[in-house]
Amino acid sequence: MAQKGIQLDQETISCSICLDLLKDPVTVSCGHSYCMKCLQTHWDTEDAKKLYSCPQCRQTFKPRPVLQKNTMLAVLVEELKKSGLQAAPADHCYAGAEDLVEPSKKLQENGCSERGERPRELEVSRQNIQQRIQDREKDVKLLQQEAEVINRSADKAVEDSQEIFTQLIRLMEKRRSDVTQQVRSQQESQVSRVKELEEKLRQEIAELKRRDGELQTLSQTQDHNQFLHDYPSLSALSQPTHSSSIHIRPLRYFEDVTATVSAVRDKLQDVLTETWTNISLTGTDVDVLLPQPEPKTREEFIRYSCDITLDPNTANSYLLLSDGNRKARWTRRQQFYHSHPNRFSGEYQVLSRESLTGRCYWEVERRGTVSVAVAYKNISRTGDESGFGYNDKSWALHCYDSGYVFWYNNVNTLVSGPWSSRVGVYLDHRAGILSFYSISETMTLLHRVHTTFTQSLHAGLWICGSTAEMCNLK
Repeated sequence: MAQKGIQLDQETISCSICLDLLKDPVTVSCGHSYCMKCLQTHWDTEDAKKLYSCPQCRQTFKPRPVLQKNTMLAVLVEELKKSGLQAAPADHCYAGAEDLVEPSKKLQENGCSERGERPRELEVSRQNIQQRIQDREKDVKLLQQEAEVINRSADKAVEDSQEIFTQLIRLMEKRRSDVTQQVRSQQESQVSRVKELEEKLRQEIAELKRRDGELQTLSQTQDHNQFLHDYPSLSALSQPTHSSSIHIRPLRYFEDVTATVSAVRDKLQDVLTETWTNISLTGTDVDVLLPQPEPKTREEFIRYSCDITLDPNTANSYLLLSDGNRKARWTRRQQFYHSHPNRFSGEYQVLSRESLTGRCYWEVERRGTVSVAVAYKNISRTGDESGFGYNDKSWALHCYDSGYVFWYNNVNTLVSGPWSSRVGVYLDHRAGILSFYSISETMTLLHRVHTTFTQSLHAGLWICGSTAEMCNLK
């Protein structure tokens, strides 16, 4: 019991940022304690927001609190270091050869007296086994029938979907042709109008040059009578073409068409992304007798790899997405994202476009402090409860350079494991398994969750003063 008590004290006075015993401990007003240097470094990354938070409970402070050393905690840490840890006594843990009971001398006698009951029990066991064989043979036939139904249904689905996609392609081709025709028609009309105005201007210029030449000749005439006679007719000018009637637009004649087509593409992409996961095989899953084994090697995990991209409509405005929306980087300057109800406004977070069901595996390459998470789509986008792991709608592994902390429903769990810049995530949605791995030369399990997922999930990233990228495993 003393051993357990010392261990509890050690965990209690450990820093949740560096995962080590507190060094120069400081305590913020919410009651949580950290190493002074760790908390100062954490708050340095929040200088841009001018709003400072507790890494554990996310309570915010403004202005930045002045940190003072907690002398009482410092004394406790030193006492714990002096006391050390003692191994539990092993005197009564294991039995040796000398502890074995001698065989009963009456074993033969007891065996003979009990023999009479065993044949009847043996027969009952055989009957049970035979009944189970019959049950399993029936199950095999049912599975064979199920396989036939699945094959017929799959063939029909493929045939129907191919026809539907063909119709969609034809529709898109028709719309493309219509847009091309409309643009070309307007192009011809507008160019014709411009050419017509250009020709009128050229004619006017030619007329003005001719009139200017006549006036020049008249100005050089020495005959006063001739000058006075010709002047009235030559000095009168025709009505000019007013330049104000010619409106030169900026070079944006058909950009509106491009913007409209782009908006249609984005909407179609959103529809396909959001609804695609509904076209899953969960409705036809066969309830097999034995659960499918979990992958054990990285090669086996990669068989379940899924292509994950980040959704710009969810990205916090201080996150810059790049590399085909696979990479996210924290910036000090806000990005000019358009307003969207799915955008995280408080936390530096982003969700994947793809919703995840079935078995999925992906890897995240990080540089700096990053939270690798999964979350339901209906997670809050604002407030303290929007952070990954600080609610019952998300699960997050916070990855620091000094270690890992797992968060769920605002409860944290210290995680031990080898440091790596790459983290693997395995999800078996139906089985309710979520696992995080450290990926280097070997693949090491960091933390595993067993639960029941009630909705499809999205991959998520929390980034502050760092970068993270969804790795391409295919």
